[in-house]
Amino acid sequence: MQEAAYCYAMTGAMTLPQHLRAILFLGVPLIGGHLAQFAIGLTDTVMLGWYSVEALAAVTLATTLFFVLFIMGAGFGWAVMPMVAQYHAKGDEVMIRRATRMGVWLSLGFAVLVLPLLWFSGPLLQLLGQTEDLSIAAQSYLRITGLGLIPALSVMALKSYLAAMEHTRIVFWITACAAVLNALVNYALIFGNWGAPELGLRGAAVASLVTNSLSLVGVMIYINIVLPQHALFARFWRADTEMLARVFRLGWPISLTNLAEVALFAASAVMMGWLGEVTLAAHGIALQLATAAFMVHLGLSNVATVRAGNAVGRGDMAHLFRGAAAVAGLSIATSLVTVTVFLTVPDLLVSAFIDPEDERYGAILSVGISLLAMAALFQLVDGAQVVALGLLRGLQDTQVPMIMAGVAYWVIGVPASYVLGFPMGLGGPGIWLGLVMGLAVAGLLMVSRFVLKMRAADLG
Repeated sequence: MQEAAYCYAMTGAMTLPQHLRAILFLGVPLIGGHLAQFAIGLTDTVMLGWYSVEALAAVTLATTLFFVLFIMGAGFGWAVMPMVAQYHAKGDEVMIRRATRMGVWLSLGFAVLVLPLLWFSGPLLQLLGQTEDLSIAAQSYLRITGLGLIPALSVMALKSYLAAMEHTRIVFWITACAAVLNALVNYALIFGNWGAPELGLRGAAVASLVTNSLSLVGVMIYINIVLPQHALFARFWRADTEMLARVFRLGWPISLTNLAEVALFAASAVMMGWLGEVTLAAHGIALQLATAAFMVHLGLSNVATVRAGNAVGRGDMAHLFRGAAAVAGLSIATSLVTVTVFLTVPDLLVSAFIDPEDERYGAILSVGISLLAMAALFQLVDGAQVVALGLLRGLQDTQVPMIMAGVAYWVIGVPASYVLGFPMGLGGPGIWLGLVMGLAVAGLLMVSRFVLKMRAADLG
């Protein structure tokens, strides 16, 4: 409750430094939680990269498909965040419980619905132009880790509830412990250490499944002990059709917006696969590094959603505008640091993922460095679009941003990636330059939408 008390005390006519302190107080644990969550996938990539290039290429392809479905299903969990933030500002505990429960319901329903796509992913990947061996290896990974989608999406909804309630430190600690556990189980099962069987790719999948399942148990225990007044899991099976419909109406545009962006990167992975295992492996490395930087922006976006939802609950638009400016400033500062790192030490970053003894080390390093230069280009625009999107979600404005995302990523980004990569012959860097173009358009549209919403509020 200390976090909530701090943030509620910091209301009214806050100065910019006060906004920054409040944002960091709430946001640093969220950013840490996202980085810890990302570390789970990063651990798989690094360890499998040291295991074999074939395993690295397979996990890049497999996790791309898994993440597409995960981030799409997460839309229903993310819908919980602005709703609970508003109800929390009003002190309405009944509505908090109703929104959270139905967010978990929708998350579970989505996970069960898409499981067959993961189980039979091999033929799907072959239809997308991947080799038979690579598709079979990716499917063996997804048949195990795919079961973890059920606890993973449930955890996402419950984390959104905790973030909206400003219990962000526990979100970090549970995710950090999960990341450590995942690394230990990976080390044992991928390489056959500590007397465990050497399972390679399947060992990483088992580790992810165990980690996601134990994370759900940890979150549920914390909620029952610290927030018993909400009784989230009492008579959990009882349907609440009215609230289910409300969460669904807010969540499905978030899901499709998430899908539009992540599918842009999934399409790029498919196109990279057409260029061969070396290029696909380099793409996986560069994408992991770019995603690590994105996690900071995503944490700031979550803070923007929570604080915007609280401001709406209090009817304080001036507070919302000043807070938005502070979040944007932190996002820009983060982007400048990331660009500097990506452009000054790319070889050091990329080489951490590859066994120096592998005969393809030099080729992967060369391609990875060129892709990382492209990743540096989209840092500012990617941060801008995700922060603006978080603010819009706090205002419960999700349908127009969904359309904007679809246009930016699929009318501009994917075609540009294909044309630059293949007809124009730029290969991997051309595909990534197309990503930059799509993200830049999305950033411009999302920021413009938020500015127009704020002007309309002032006129009102």
